Amino acid sequence: MRAMRRLLLLLLPALLFAPQANARTVYRCLRDGTVSLSTAPEPGSRCEKKTFQDDPGKAPNLWGALGVVKGNLYERQQDGKTVYGTRKLPGATKLMSFTVETPPGEPAHAGLGHVGKPRLDQFARQFRAASKKTGVDDAYLRAIAHAESGFDATAISPKGAVGVMQLMPATARDYGVIDPTSPEQSIDGGARMIRRLATRYSGNLRLVAAAYNAGAGVVTRYGGVPPYRETQEYIAKVEALYARYRAAMGMVPKSLEGHEQLRAAQ
Repeated sequence: MRAMRRLLLLLLPALLFAPQANARTVYRCLRDGTVSLSTAPEPGSRCEKKTFQDDPGKAPNLWGALGVVKGNLYERQQDGKTVYGTRKLPGATKLMSFTVETPPGEPAHAGLGHVGKPRLDQFARQFRAASKKTGVDDAYLRAIAHAESGFDATAISPKGAVGVMQLMPATARDYGVIDPTSPEQSIDGGARMIRRLATRYSGNLRLVAAAYNAGAGVVTRYGGVPPYRETQEYIAKVEALYARYRAAMGMVPKSLEGHEQLRAAQ
């Protein structure tokens, strides 16, 4: 019974309402950095078709490592057909609420960059633009990039993260980053990811750094910073760099423990 419940939650739209068949099709859709599942492509979203066999013991996780996902299942009419999905679209009717616990993920790496002097000359225009767009502190974006890659646009981590902001391939796709080695695309995608995490953690930049490194699922699992040495070392590095960048930019140093008030995105 527990296995069936998990199956229904992971593949909610297709398995609750699609007719019995040997295979199922679900669309994993992305919009503004958020994930939804649907039985048909969502208008206005970028959707990827996922087909899998009817095997409760091998149900794929289509959400990703998002920690605990809470949402609603909606029904709507689209192109003359009844469609079920987890994003509220115009004309959709709520059917039920659900909670899904996705896999926790794993730590990425302690970062490829080393603590050192602030490097304000590195991709200054791109960081300013990303900060203005998302409302994330320019100094914090630079601290993450410094810790992640040392501003090396071609850096590749042992686990496959790429570019200035060291985005994993799946994360890059989620944020529409076509070329992860492009500093502009990488910084923009990383800033939008940080903005989303900061909203999730009420501006606690320590938890943002933990989730950026180890994944939101891990932070949820441990109820805070996970007991991974590389993640804790990563947070300490980001904290030191954040203070140095704020000082170099003429701003008062702030602790990652605090709850930063992000500016409204412009």
